[in-house]
Amino acid sequence: MYIFGASGHAKVIIDLLDSTDRVQGIFDDDPGIPRLMEIPVRGPVPEDFIFDQPLFIAVGDNNHRKNLYLRFRERATFASIIHPSAIFSKRATLAAGTVVMESAIVKVDSCLGKQVIVNTGAAVDHECRLSDFVHIAPGAILCGGVEVGEGSLIGAGSTVLPGLHIGAWVKVGAGSVVTRNIPDGSTWIGNRLKGNI
Repeated sequence: MYIFGASGHAKVIIDLLDSTDRVQGIFDDDPGIPRLMEIPVRGPVPEDFIFDQPLFIAVGDNNHRKNLYLRFRERATFASIIHPSAIFSKRATLAAGTVVMESAIVKVDSCLGKQVIVNTGAAVDHECRLSDFVHIAPGAILCGGVEVGEGSLIGAGSTVLPGLHIGAWVKVGAGSVVTRNIPDGSTWIGNRLKGNI
């Protein structure tokens, strides 16, 4: 596969693949990055380049990842990755470009959209719905029936109680406990809403 992004998140993705032989090439808009983990970085994607292998967008920022997806979707298919140590229900689904990292859990009837990150040790319980470009950070827990809107970030070590709705482009701070629905574009820190982003 090809990888876009030559940063720490890309290192994690390459490590998940367990072999640099699976990486056809790395692209990044910064032409000053020559190599990543001993793999040459090709620089920006040429305008006329057609991806002949699946592309994985290895960018942690949700908005940036969305913009890159929109930029490349007409000329690429997108790879998805589930680490062997993850527990991913055979009755859960995920869309293209999504990654489920080491020791993460995705339970029955959960649905993960496009370009979602379920990070290390995160837990997505039964019947959760994660929209496109969501990031569930390391150690975060979504209890059953949680809905997370497009582009939202659920911070490291946070917990979202059952059946709640998290709006689009929400930020939940690390270590928070979410006890009620959160409207679009808001920030939740600790145990309360802090307002709009």
